Amino acid sequence: MNDLSAAAGADAGALLAALPDPVAWLGPDGAWTVNGAAAARLDLLDAGQDWQALFSDDSAARLRRAVQDAQAGQTTRVTVKIVDTAAPGLVTVAPSGGGVLLHLHVARDPLEVALELMDGLHLGLTVQSPDSRILMVNGAAPDILGLSAGQLTGRDSLDPRWQAIHPDGRPFPGDTHPSRVALRTGQVVRDVPMGIFHPPSETWRWLQVTAIPRLVAGTNEAKQVTTVFADVTDRYVLQREMQRSEQRFRSLVEATSQIVWDAHPDGHFPPPQPGWEAFTGQTPGEYGGAGWLDAVHPDDRPSTLRDWRRAVQTEQHYLTEHRLRRADGTYVPMQARAVAVRDENGAIREWVGIHTDMSAVRDAQQALIDLNADLERRVQERTLALADLTRFSTLLLTAAGEGIFGLNPDGMTTFANPAAARMLGYSVERMIGASQHDLVHHHHADGRPYELRECPIHQTLQDGQTRRVEQDVMWHAQGHAVPVAYVVTPTHDENGQPSGAVVMVQDITERERAQEQLRELIENLERSNQDLEQFAYVASHDLQEPLRTIGSYTELLARRYQGQLDPRADQYLHYMQDAVMRMRSLIQDLLGFARVGRHDTLLERVPLDDLLRAAAQNVRGTLDDGGGTLDWRTPHAVLGQPSLLIQLITNLISNGLKFRAQDRPAHVQVTSHLEGEFVRVTVQDNGIGIAPEYHARVFDIFQRLHRREQYAGNGMGLAICRKIVEFHGGRIWLESAPAQGSTFHLTLPVAPSQ
Repeated sequence: MNDLSAAAGADAGALLAALPDPVAWLGPDGAWTVNGAAAARLDLLDAGQDWQALFSDDSAARLRRAVQDAQAGQTTRVTVKIVDTAAPGLVTVAPSGGGVLLHLHVARDPLEVALELMDGLHLGLTVQSPDSRILMVNGAAPDILGLSAGQLTGRDSLDPRWQAIHPDGRPFPGDTHPSRVALRTGQVVRDVPMGIFHPPSETWRWLQVTAIPRLVAGTNEAKQVTTVFADVTDRYVLQREMQRSEQRFRSLVEATSQIVWDAHPDGHFPPPQPGWEAFTGQTPGEYGGAGWLDAVHPDDRPSTLRDWRRAVQTEQHYLTEHRLRRADGTYVPMQARAVAVRDENGAIREWVGIHTDMSAVRDAQQALIDLNADLERRVQERTLALADLTRFSTLLLTAAGEGIFGLNPDGMTTFANPAAARMLGYSVERMIGASQHDLVHHHHADGRPYELRECPIHQTLQDGQTRRVEQDVMWHAQGHAVPVAYVVTPTHDENGQPSGAVVMVQDITERERAQEQLRELIENLERSNQDLEQFAYVASHDLQEPLRTIGSYTELLARRYQGQLDPRADQYLHYMQDAVMRMRSLIQDLLGFARVGRHDTLLERVPLDDLLRAAAQNVRGTLDDGGGTLDWRTPHAVLGQPSLLIQLITNLISNGLKFRAQDRPAHVQVTSHLEGEFVRVTVQDNGIGIAPEYHARVFDIFQRLHRREQYAGNGMGLAICRKIVEFHGGRIWLESAPAQGSTFHLTLPVAPSQ
């Protein structure tokens, strides 16, 4: 391989040799010639003189085809993957001087963009080798650590010149630093607090450190570690301020006023008690014996006396709190303590006690609670801000699956991750440097132009406010809209002014498709329900006509031939009449079930007492025949259709009267209770009860739990009840056990007050 300047003319060769980009020339004889930049890259890779070693296999194959095209006189540009960098490259292959000229341009590494963003956020970053030596630092790291880039480069975590401590002041050994732990375990170590000495200011700074290992492909072995750290000294100062405030308030508590007193071993309170007299204004004659209890607030006397007697009887220490009347008549919250003083034989000689005024203590406690809450709020705000910054930088470095744009104040794209490029069909190179709004956010979903002043992203660039948009569109390179949701987070400069924004975008195409399918399913279900109700109504209505014909002719046969045929024929006629009656009852029930809720009748205010009086009239015959009783306590009013509600209550009462126990008269009780926006109505009977496994089944249509010979009916009553309740927006359920009666609960909307 020859020097490039020797292969071309003197001037052209000098120019090509001086280019910062790698350049190579393939002569007609097949010999390669490279400039200094290309030679340096090959030497760095130990690739000898193989120009193709700079590229991945598939990129090298495309270059070989481009060289063949150039030899035929065609110029080609090829996007390639370079083995020593993550950024893509662009190679221009053109015919030149009877040979082929290749020019490589390497795109800007996304890591450089990330480092600029982290410098702007004042987040420090170091990249360390497997032995923890610092290989590279960003611009913010020297300022945070107080050392120059030269002083930092080459230093490892075990260097004795580091001065690091834990928050409690204990030394922070180098082998426990987050970077060493991440290298050793291959796991990310997050948010570790660390104090470091800052030489320029001769002060201690507090950091929050996260270490992210870079693993050898296919292994858990770390080949590098990236450490991100932020200065959280302000938060640490706030915490120290909170601790000092607690100490001040504790001193205030200890300085509160106190009353010292003594008592006999049996608990008798003898004079003189100077402190007690001065505070309460009681005379020795008033507080002697048990008279001291008169100075205690009447509501607190029972507990005070109980605690005092327990202490005297058990000879244990006395502790209680009560309100004590001061000489001016004001009751003051006090804490009373007493201990037994014993003689040399262990017998109690006296009790020595103290009353402590708790007013100042409680005021101090409340002030401390308020201060702690304020400090905690401030700490939480700083913590949340730091967490947001750390999360953002981590997403940048780990190539999050969501699309991410970085924008400058003019709305130009400064960063775009691969997920954003895939989502919108552009290359990262095409997006960077372009106006984000003009490129992907220029129109609404319906095709109307998206004015820049209306764009939430542009508004954030102007006012620095975070915005969340749940539904919008961005435009794909192929011209179709991509449904998206996004969050716009502003970045700020050192003066607090908006310096750009970060946009996190999510493709919601699948979510919208699922929502549309759900809407279609709901519409189909509603249409199906309407069809079923219409079918039930028409079927039950049309079945009555042939049934009337059968019933009429059956009655004619019975009247004309009753007794003229053999007994078996008479029995058959009876079976036919009974079947017609049951069929007519079944159709009527089915028709009633289908009619529930068919008409959009306006709901009205209905007092429950009026419903119960109407229902009682409906079951009067059953009550008189069976000797049953019905009573109710229903003072509330509900919102509903009176006719349906009367049918509902009548069905439930009739159910309780019909399924009565053989050994006692039937009794049904109805009550109501207000529960928020609903009234719960309870219908309780003393009948035969229902086993738990049938509680849900009884509300189904045509469900019967007994033979028709035992209890008449078609199994429609409770199904109609459930439909009426659900039509009013309530629910109905059952509590029952065999031989213990049944209790039906239902909820109906409460009527507004008149």
